[in-house]
Amino acid sequence: MSYKEEALQKLERESAAAKYDRYAQVMYKDVKNALAEFCRQDEEFAQAVVQGKSFGECMIAVARGCGSGISDLEAYRRAVRFYFPGSDIRVQMSIDLTGAAGNQHEQGTGAIILDIAQFL
Repeated sequence: MSYKEEALQKLERESAAAKYDRYAQVMYKDVKNALAEFCRQDEEFAQAVVQGKSFGECMIAVARGCGSGISDLEAYRRAVRFYFPGSDIRVQMSIDLTGAAGNQHEQGTGAIILDIAQFL
């Protein structure tokens, strides 16, 4: 069995068995899904999950000091760093100004996509 498969099984098993505080309860499913996707992307990260501490302990670390809340991005970053210290995640966001209407354009004309980072 590959580390990817083992990690996915571990996340599924431990996320179902863990007890969560009120903060972790709100975000554990999304964090688990993000970690599962990262495991699918990288065998070394999957190995760190398999050989690391439990998902319940991960969620304690993610929820620690979150106050009234944290962004999804920060929750995923904390979870990744729990299993692989020093690592980070990259996110690319863009806006499609034509949305569903863009599908109605003639073939050959594309949607207008602006990178939000250009405005920061």
